Amino acid sequence: MTADDPVRAVDEAERTRGLVDEARLAAFMDDRGLPGTGEPVTATFVTGGASNELFEIRRGDHRMALRRPPRRVPEGRNETMLREHRVLTALADTDVPHARVLAACDDPELMGGCFYLMEYVDGWSPMGGGGWPAPFDDDLEARRGLGFQLVDGIARLARVDWRAKGLEGFGRPEGFHDRQVDRWMAHLEAVKFRDIPGLDEAAAWLRAHKPRRYEPGIMHGDYQFANVMFRHGAPARLAAIVDWEMATVGDPLLDLGWVVQGWLDPDEDRASGSYVDYTGMPTRAEVLEYYAEVSGRSVEDVDYYVVLARFKLAVVLEAGYARVVQGTADNPKMAAFGDVVLSLGRRAGELAATSDLA
Repeated sequence: MTADDPVRAVDEAERTRGLVDEARLAAFMDDRGLPGTGEPVTATFVTGGASNELFEIRRGDHRMALRRPPRRVPEGRNETMLREHRVLTALADTDVPHARVLAACDDPELMGGCFYLMEYVDGWSPMGGGGWPAPFDDDLEARRGLGFQLVDGIARLARVDWRAKGLEGFGRPEGFHDRQVDRWMAHLEAVKFRDIPGLDEAAAWLRAHKPRRYEPGIMHGDYQFANVMFRHGAPARLAAIVDWEMATVGDPLLDLGWVVQGWLDPDEDRASGSYVDYTGMPTRAEVLEYYAEVSGRSVEDVDYYVVLARFKLAVVLEAGYARVVQGTADNPKMAAFGDVVLSLGRRAGELAATSDLA
């Protein structure tokens, strides 16, 4: 929401009106001993994704963030809120940049959905609009650092001892790769209303090219520039990884595949081929080398993870687009998913057909 986009601001204000009951939230915060006891609470909408809404919460001199589902709560979204809170709690005292969690509400009756409160991160998002902020708009060496910092986040995440952090049962790491194709094809069948060329070819290839080695770890599940925040000013510093709704214990290398699947090299359209300008960014090869060095994990099977990322992302976005077609979506951003899904399916099939992975 920006001041120079009044129509969008009005639409979002109407869409999110009443999603935070300030009086009830104040009582909830008092009950949990959060800062600002007795002070009035004000909530300001910050941004909304396809499945969650984020609000800035102010209480006296204290500033926090609240994350909750949209007004029409999709099936399972309340449980997802609590899973996000759990994984963020587990990351406390690690070197993974994240927002410190303060409290979670597991009663959807309080405000129409489960939610959690976290510290308000002082930083900026690549999704803020208007291109890279200064100095990253002109200083290409500084911008190059943003690429390495993006990868640094998941490299550090891959090193966290998930068992020691109490995440037993958070996911099902055993047989992770054995389940992927069937699981996501079943998701697709549940919403299918059109053909997506390339997905069947990618599915067959994935079944035949599972990784030669697999070490379970925490994975974000939707890792990209859209889901991180950076500190203000140079040098580039990752402030927080955000939007943990797809996090699980699985194969962290899939996060790398998620990043690389859309990465643009210097011989491609770096300026307008993606939702961010990749001009000045490291190459794919440099990104892979950096991840391997920091995480300690081999990247030799990266083609598998790129195909899987494109395959899975296509299915996830198709589910959102199907809601648009059915008229059940309450976020207009989902309408853009239609063409993106077709591109992902095509590129998944193309890489499956041309990869030299044994």
